[in-house]
Amino acid sequence: MATKPSIPKGTRDFGPQEMLRRKYIFNTIERVFQKYGYLPLETPAMEHLETLTGKYGEEGDRLIFKVLKRGAELERALEDRSKGFADEALRYDLTVPFARYVVQHQNDLVFPFKRYQIQPVWRADRPQKGRYREFYQCDADVIGSTSLLSEVELVQLFDDVFTQLGLKVVVKVNDRKVLSGIAEVCGQPEKVVDIVTAIDKLDKIGREKVEEEMREKGVSESAIKGIAPLFDLNGSWDDQRAKLEQWLASSAVAQQGLKDLSFTFGAVGQLKSAVLEFDPTLARGLDYYTGAIFEVKASEGTLQSSICGGGRYDDLTGVFGLKGMSGVGISFGADRIYDVLLETNKFPAELGGSTQLLFANFGEAEAMHCLKLLRQVREAGVAAELYPDATKLPKQFTYAEKKGIPYVAIVGESEMQQGVVTLKRMGANEKGTAMSVEAVIGILTT
Repeated sequence: MATKPSIPKGTRDFGPQEMLRRKYIFNTIERVFQKYGYLPLETPAMEHLETLTGKYGEEGDRLIFKVLKRGAELERALEDRSKGFADEALRYDLTVPFARYVVQHQNDLVFPFKRYQIQPVWRADRPQKGRYREFYQCDADVIGSTSLLSEVELVQLFDDVFTQLGLKVVVKVNDRKVLSGIAEVCGQPEKVVDIVTAIDKLDKIGREKVEEEMREKGVSESAIKGIAPLFDLNGSWDDQRAKLEQWLASSAVAQQGLKDLSFTFGAVGQLKSAVLEFDPTLARGLDYYTGAIFEVKASEGTLQSSICGGGRYDDLTGVFGLKGMSGVGISFGADRIYDVLLETNKFPAELGGSTQLLFANFGEAEAMHCLKLLRQVREAGVAAELYPDATKLPKQFTYAEKKGIPYVAIVGESEMQQGVVTLKRMGANEKGTAMSVEAVIGILTT
């Protein structure tokens, strides 16, 4: 008995209707990227393992899909395990490969360099709702400038995309300099990575577990007690800023972070679909963030996970040999956005790309005649097809109905003699109307 075919956990097939919806998301995001002056870029699915490791923190490194060596190289690795079994890996995100690209092609780029990238990434994560092992990211980054105007633009870009998609969202923002200042004020600046990694899990595991993880990482009890005011902050940005300025008065780096946040809040202007909100516990666990950090959550639907994220990285290219190249970027999680739009019924009823007109097939002579008409309507921009078999008309109507094709063109012997087409609208209780093919094109292109 043949084994029933399946796909790996954490991956998905996408049928025609799902692909039309996904393309709607990708096309919407891409149009906004281009409107803001970003240029397209693609990088390979695989990178050298050393390119990716050490950039995402200890937990991120564990989720990298490693690619085994091949042939003789693998045989030598099996004999001498110290050489390792893998030398390449599937990309974990699009930002680190982008940094590698910038360093490798620095002499060919004009800085500041603005790029967008829409490609799949892979993570060896435990699959669950809203979390997949293979998923698409839609990234926009500006590299080669420290201007906070870039952060402002990216918040506006978030707002523009979700306005186009008809979805209300909350854009949460914080600054890693503020979190570094908290570690400094609490007496353990050297533990800032461990503190930030733990805080990043607050909404998933709660305060008690966060503090427990800090202890396991060697954060002192006095430092944990000193961090406590962070968990009690609430209210508007202005309310929280005043408290933070007082609490973190002795930390110059924290004061700079608060100043940068004030600029962003003051400059973004009126947003249409997004609410900009300060979240003092937003940490984002990736090690390369150094300044502003962003996370977007839908205000509609039941998905609690973030659907976008991003932040400022001051020296990510430095690990590849190009120092002092600051950048900031954001990433749209297309798969999670899809889930939210589907749950909230925000996809348009009709999406581009599906057939608008089906020519019925009455036999070889009629089909040959329809092929000429088919070319004419296609050249006019109408998506059309000819049913391939000369079968009973009700079966052809059923095909059109199931595919969501709104019109059927009936061209039998009588229509051929008169030089017309009988156009029938599916779902309408009528026989159809005889008209010229030019009239058909007019109806379907207006």
